[in-house]
Amino acid sequence: MESIGNRFYRSLGKFFMNRLIFFIGFLVLWEAVYYLKFFPAMLFPSVQTIFISLFDNMKNGELLIRTYNSLVLIFYGMLIGVVIAAALTALAMSNNICKSFVTSLIAVAHPLPGIALLPLTILWFGLGKGSIIFIIVHSVLWPILLNTMSGFSSVTQLYKDFGMNIGLTKIGLIRGIYIPATLPNIYAGLKIGWARAWRALIGAEMIFGATGNSSGLGWFIYEKRAFLDVPAVFASLVVIVVIGITVEDLLFNQLEKNTTRKWGMES
Repeated sequence: MESIGNRFYRSLGKFFMNRLIFFIGFLVLWEAVYYLKFFPAMLFPSVQTIFISLFDNMKNGELLIRTYNSLVLIFYGMLIGVVIAAALTALAMSNNICKSFVTSLIAVAHPLPGIALLPLTILWFGLGKGSIIFIIVHSVLWPILLNTMSGFSSVTQLYKDFGMNIGLTKIGLIRGIYIPATLPNIYAGLKIGWARAWRALIGAEMIFGATGNSSGLGWFIYEKRAFLDVPAVFASLVVIVVIGITVEDLLFNQLEKNTTRKWGMES
């Protein structure tokens, strides 16, 4: 039987090979567009120029600090969002009245884009980290809550009856029946929430991310755009894409595969 570690390294190698082929093709296409002069060189720099800018901004520490600041904010926002989602799910599971309240709350809040809440957010939290974290929480909370509640609702009565027949309490049912059966939904919600939160973070930072030395990648892009440092803008976009792919493919996807396989949901 293949071990989890071997499966992980095998899937990791496949992941890097697939991504490598895609990125090589993309870079070749980019260079072709650059040399054909479809756009001015100042606005559409070569791959070499972009990676030189990436290396320089990494070397002087500016891009590393901005990346770290953004990751800290999204970590806190994701953590708060997950905790609130867990609390609201527990509330919805308590009785039908609470479930109706939570589903109504999702119906109202989930369609609201974070950008629409910016005026209120600025009034409530001012310009700074509090506003950005609020936007992240709003972006991540509703996909996680919606998917988790959907998973809980889809648990068949047969599983519930089995749990009660072996003497599981309500908490035992949640831990032993509901959560394992809902794991695919939970991970789907986490991935959607992460993608929405990552976009919301960059957008929010570009609008009010200037908080001194604690500003992040969004404000870095805004600054470089203001000084027409286009290669640095593209360099920061490279960092954003790499982080997004790494978290989704190497963290969420691998965690999902290992966990669902453990619970017998994947062959």
